Amino acid sequence: MLTDHAKLMQFFSEAKEVTGRKKLQKMIYILQKCNFPFEEKYQFHFYGPYSEELSLRVEELCNLGFITEEKEEKSNYFQYRYDITGDGLDFLHQFQMDMPDMTGQIALLKEKSSRFLELVSTVLYFDGLSRDEVIEKVHTVKPKQNYTELELDEAFRFISTITPVQ
Repeated sequence: MLTDHAKLMQFFSEAKEVTGRKKLQKMIYILQKCNFPFEEKYQFHFYGPYSEELSLRVEELCNLGFITEEKEEKSNYFQYRYDITGDGLDFLHQFQMDMPDMTGQIALLKEKSSRFLELVSTVLYFDGLSRDEVIEKVHTVKPKQNYTELELDEAFRFISTITPVQ
């Protein structure tokens, strides 16, 4: 059980800070689809792939004092910011984990908006389909987002950039 928590702690130690629950969900999902060993199960939800397991693990890590969750009020909504704590780093140093370095991928993900990561994760969710079928699915399951052809092209390019060579 703690191994999955430690993997998340490794993520937080490399990410330093993550702003937004949706962004956190999408970052872990995309890393998982890039063959990083995260075990959380995802299902398709309002904002694309979502993991209840990830939400619960993050809550547990907050309750243990290993990460902080700061609630920030924006103009018309709340946003959450996550940071690793000193206790979290101490916990992580007690584990000998064989996690591949994901610093580069995390940096690329952090640069992107939640909206874009929602698109990328949705494209990856349908990765068994052809490009045209994926685009059709995106327009079907995300009609209100009105993703443009340019955004879809950028998402496909981004996926090829972020996926480590096997």
